[in-house]
Amino acid sequence: MIRPFKSLFVFLGLSLCATGAVAQAPEIAWPAGWQVEALPDTSPQVSRQRGVKTDAEGNQVMVMELTMTQVETGHQVNLQGVLLEMRKAVQKDFFQGGYQSVCNRIHSAVLGSLSALETTCTVTENGRHVLSQTLVAALDAQKAYVLSYAGEAEMFKQSTDEIASIRNSLKL
Repeated sequence: MIRPFKSLFVFLGLSLCATGAVAQAPEIAWPAGWQVEALPDTSPQVSRQRGVKTDAEGNQVMVMELTMTQVETGHQVNLQGVLLEMRKAVQKDFFQGGYQSVCNRIHSAVLGSLSALETTCTVTENGRHVLSQTLVAALDAQKAYVLSYAGEAEMFKQSTDEIASIRNSLKL
């Protein structure tokens, strides 16, 4: 079962300054079988959406969350630095939970129609691959986006096409 890791969403507190403008929420085309949860916004400048995929017994096997934050005009966001800090926080959280994790290098990617940076972590317990998690961050002129998704090892692998479909359908 997947438990949400509070450190996944450390992005909100890193390197971003919010403006007074109200943010318009991005659109996500969630596939059938995903339960969409309404998440309270932490401020008018932040939008969060989460989808959860469960197995036949109702256990969470995949979790995906998109966070959008308004960026103050003129503020320069170090996207690679933000993603690096998020990755460190995730690895620390896994370690504190008794897991080991190895993440690949941060590399170029696409999120919706935006250029992005991405990293994927493989999480093991006693040498057995139990989870995978991907963090993707992107910027446009006024907003920063983070997509985080995690799943049990086998379900993560089986969901590759579905994840790509969600990512490609984003209207940011």
